[in-house]
Amino acid sequence: MARAFLFVLDSFGIGHAADAAQFGDEGADTYGHIAQAAAEGRADRQGLRQGPLHLPNMRALGLDHAAAIAAGGKAPDGRARGFFGAAAERSSGKDTPSGHWEIAGVPVPFAWGYFPDTVPAFPAELTERLVAEGGLAGILGNCHASGTEIIARLGKEHIRTGKPICYTSADSVFQIAAHETHFGLERLYHLCETARRLVDDYTIGRVIARPFVGEDAATFQRTYNRRDYAVPPPEPTLLDRVQAGGGRVLAVGKIGDIFAHQGVSEVRKAAGNMALFDTTLAAMEDARQGDLVFTNFVDFDTAFGHRRDVAGYAAALEAFDRRLPEALSRLKPGDMLMLTADHGCDPTWKGTDHTRERVPILGAGPGLSPGSVGLRESYADIGETVAAHLGLPAGRHGVSFLPVLRADA
Repeated sequence: MARAFLFVLDSFGIGHAADAAQFGDEGADTYGHIAQAAAEGRADRQGLRQGPLHLPNMRALGLDHAAAIAAGGKAPDGRARGFFGAAAERSSGKDTPSGHWEIAGVPVPFAWGYFPDTVPAFPAELTERLVAEGGLAGILGNCHASGTEIIARLGKEHIRTGKPICYTSADSVFQIAAHETHFGLERLYHLCETARRLVDDYTIGRVIARPFVGEDAATFQRTYNRRDYAVPPPEPTLLDRVQAGGGRVLAVGKIGDIFAHQGVSEVRKAAGNMALFDTTLAAMEDARQGDLVFTNFVDFDTAFGHRRDVAGYAAALEAFDRRLPEALSRLKPGDMLMLTADHGCDPTWKGTDHTRERVPILGAGPGLSPGSVGLRESYADIGETVAAHLGLPAGRHGVSFLPVLRADA
């Protein structure tokens, strides 16, 4: 019985990539800098966490070994209980779609479009078309911004005028924030669908609906009714291949949105990492021969990385690690569980954007040998390994490391 479980710890990079300087990210290290801050007491927060970063279960699988591989250094002493390695991104971005598509075997072969860090950030023609087709009085924002900051700054004006808050970042993205009741959640979704069609002319990767509630800056809060409208992948991914082979893809969290629901059999949503973990465990119980459970744990990125919240990120990692044995205990003969990430988002780094980093490969499964799978040249090797494990034909872009895992089995 072959089943696969692929967990993406959104933004959990383990050290800057070889080309990080091209992105202004040379020296970024999400895991390393969080661990350093915790060791130095800079990740302590009363009532949340304190002391050195405590990740016994991921470290047992080989997290520190993977980080050493990513840095080109010597692995720590001691044998890991799982397989471990690191992967570099071949795609030219450091965004969510590029990372996930490459994990699923399809590196992005083109350059995304980006909006300049100017005011206004959006071309006048795009803004005019969105206002006209969306029946709007105008838009607010029209700049690069942090989502929480711009909602706090413009939320009351949005409620008063009915104008949605439109903003972007260093990613290939057009984001629209609007109040769930004053503007309307369904109206926001419809407006994002219009924006999705309009930004195709600019090769923008995602339009994101960012609903929020509250009545003033002190009470405004984004909700978990976020929705991503992504460009479909340029060719069939691992998800399509699983379906073609007779298996199902159980997409937990925002995976369905990232792949424009292409190759997705079931979507299972949840709010927050712990609820996502609960939903993932249920999906593992439901998974059958040939199925893939694919989960994105979004809070690492959205709630802590982008907000440069070191203590919050550290606490989230520790909470995930405490629950990891629940997933490992559900593995049956023929199963593979793999943990990875789609990019970095170093909470100690300048700005609020993603960081260009190598990502961990950690995993285990009955009959799979522990040990190093090395530094992989592409995230696509992850998808190809899952495909090989499920008995699917090889894709065009990656190289499976499954033979290494079965070498001593």
